Amino acid sequence: MKRLFDLTISFVAMIILAPVIFFVTMMVWLTSRGSVLYWSDRMGRGNQIFKMPKFRSMYIGTPAVATHLLQDSKTYLTPIGSFLRKTSLDELPQLWSILVGDMSFVGPRPALFNQDDLIALRTQYGVDQLAPGLTGWAQVNGRDELSIPVKVQYDVEYFQNQSFWFDLKILGLTFLKVVRRVGVSH
Repeated sequence: MKRLFDLTISFVAMIILAPVIFFVTMMVWLTSRGSVLYWSDRMGRGNQIFKMPKFRSMYIGTPAVATHLLQDSKTYLTPIGSFLRKTSLDELPQLWSILVGDMSFVGPRPALFNQDDLIALRTQYGVDQLAPGLTGWAQVNGRDELSIPVKVQYDVEYFQNQSFWFDLKILGLTFLKVVRRVGVSH
């Protein structure tokens, strides 16, 4: 049922959001050199690496590390990068990842391939068996503000309490957080 939900909603969302996706594509293309999309190596179900697309919000050549590990991350942002991140519009291409089955709407956010501490903790608790999500329980409970152990505690809680209704609750809370721009540090 979850996969059917993901397929249906991602397909419908891609159609409804096509004008927004086109607009963001043009804005990225017009404001900085390089590809409009950034394909990030991320950890998927069973710790398998997959390529996750995002609208490029940082300049070409930015180190492939978590943003909070960059020294003065603002210097790496493109002219519209901060806006894309604060509004989460940079995440729209992940609808494709949901459509092809690399991700789900709800699950633990996909770790970067080099976030060894996060990957190890998720593996220890079996969370790595879940499809990564566009949003998750940890995101609506702190997003960028959470330490890795706390983030994994929320991932485990989601893993142990998965349900269609819990997913709907997380999606609703995500919508409110994005609209209010809560928990975004960059």
